[in-house]
Amino acid sequence: MKAIRIEKPGDPGVIRVQNVDVAPPKPAEVRVRHEHVGVNYIDTYHRSGLYQLPMPSGLGVEGAGVVDAVGSEVTHLAAGDRVAYCSGPIGAYAELHNVPASRLVKLPDGVGTAAAAAALLKGLTVQYLLRQTYVLKPGQTVLFHAAAGGVGLIACQWARHLGVHLIGTVGSDDKAELARARGAEHVINSRRENIAARVREITGGKGVPVVYDGVGMDTFTASLDCLAPRGLLVSFGNASGPVTGVDLGILAAKGSLYLTRPTLATYTANREMLGAAADELFGLMQRGAIEVDIGRRFPLDEAAGAHRALESRTTTGSILLEP
Repeated sequence: MKAIRIEKPGDPGVIRVQNVDVAPPKPAEVRVRHEHVGVNYIDTYHRSGLYQLPMPSGLGVEGAGVVDAVGSEVTHLAAGDRVAYCSGPIGAYAELHNVPASRLVKLPDGVGTAAAAAALLKGLTVQYLLRQTYVLKPGQTVLFHAAAGGVGLIACQWARHLGVHLIGTVGSDDKAELARARGAEHVINSRRENIAARVREITGGKGVPVVYDGVGMDTFTASLDCLAPRGLLVSFGNASGPVTGVDLGILAAKGSLYLTRPTLATYTANREMLGAAADELFGLMQRGAIEVDIGRRFPLDEAAGAHRALESRTTTGSILLEP
């Protein structure tokens, strides 16, 4: 089969396409024949070495397609079932991939494999952020960075569904328009506006109870400055680089603030947790409360181009690879 491999960490130029053998699924595994593969920021962290992997390695943690074969212990899935996954094992950038059956979810009617590959990881991220890490309530005002990205556009829609007033940051007027169309009530263009000042203006000087920050280094200080006393900063990504060297005293100085660095793996640690979160996401997709924005599609052979596009921070919505 055709698969993406890297021999060492580095820029997108280290990505190579190879023909490799795929083993039969182990007793608790399922072999998935991919129709679509999701491209996510975590893939760039794996490729660059920010998150270290044993080398050589594949890439990708998210895919959707059809069950090709099942291991001897698998009873809840069968060949031909439409399925998706978003939490590894790494190697989704391939035509076929063996995945633990416990990490797969069956796709309901009305949710296609393209939508699933574009939305599962990002949608489950939004689910745990808005519904578990800090449980949002109608009428609250929150700040969500990168509101026109793949995660952000789902967050805009989910917040609107919950009756929450979402302030989104974006990097261009076009992105601002898209975020508003998906439910952001206020949009801040971070390239020409002071984020903290605008948030204080919008909230009448109060600040917000929670900031969701997947950008990282570039927005960390501004995020803290947007919080109300005893507010929570949810730092869930490193699009601009990791946050390092944090002086915990700054949390006290800015109002007894809270800081957390959650991961999807923790919030979907077993099959029951994963299934419940996916059911909520798919239900909103089936009802039309969440529409999936697919910004770009690349052939599997052009995975390097997909990484360059994602890291340019000029894309909107989700990026897919198509084997």
